Amino acid sequence: MDDDLHISRIMTAWSMVREAHGDHTAVQSAQQRLLDRYGGAVRRYALSALRNEDAADEVFQEFALRFVRGDFGKADPERGRFRAFVKTVVYRLIVDYQRRAKKLGREGAMHSNVAEPEDSAATLGDDEAFRTSWRDELLARCWQKLEADEKRSRKPYHTVLRYRVAHPELRSPELANGLSEELGKLINAGAVRVLLHRARELFAEILLDEVVESLADGSLDEAEQELIDLELHEYCRPALDARRAKGK
Repeated sequence: MDDDLHISRIMTAWSMVREAHGDHTAVQSAQQRLLDRYGGAVRRYALSALRNEDAADEVFQEFALRFVRGDFGKADPERGRFRAFVKTVVYRLIVDYQRRAKKLGREGAMHSNVAEPEDSAATLGDDEAFRTSWRDELLARCWQKLEADEKRSRKPYHTVLRYRVAHPELRSPELANGLSEELGKLINAGAVRVLLHRARELFAEILLDEVVESLADGSLDEAEQELIDLELHEYCRPALDARRAKGK
């Protein structure tokens, strides 16, 4: 498939934001898709900062309310990545929550892995805690999609790759024995190697698509830099090379 054609079929996060704040019947569906896609990262980050599930849920509910209300409709993709935009919004919501909690005399200082609030937009734009939350959510979504693909195609890529991750020390014959029991059918070492290779390829394709969807223009160069920043580049290097080759 031509690279440009493949990318053009992907609705980016910014285009979903515009659709979710438009004036048509697809608004509610677009809003739900965005919240489903990025809500997990918002919750993870809020929980890492506040270390309290109720507080994290309150921050997420405020994020969802503001989103549905239309507060983000004028967000400008020219100002940067969608990840940075979401992080800035959620960070400020966490700071607002802390200030309210202090006024009410409630306990709950922000955890030390999240920087204290500053006025600098650069400080608000990104930090390691949010990158970790975002990366974890991307990977979780990839595993979910790989599992869905297995149910649809009947090809055990999810099972095989999960088993490999859970048993990194096993050699191919041992993997074959364990997976034969896991899958309920005999599988040899050579078949395991083939399945693992294809499972990793599919996982990388899914991950690359997830990253592209979170960017403004969805270009492969921008996606590669985002993967580097998220420390996921090694997962996707072959997929990136393959798509670039198709685009030539």
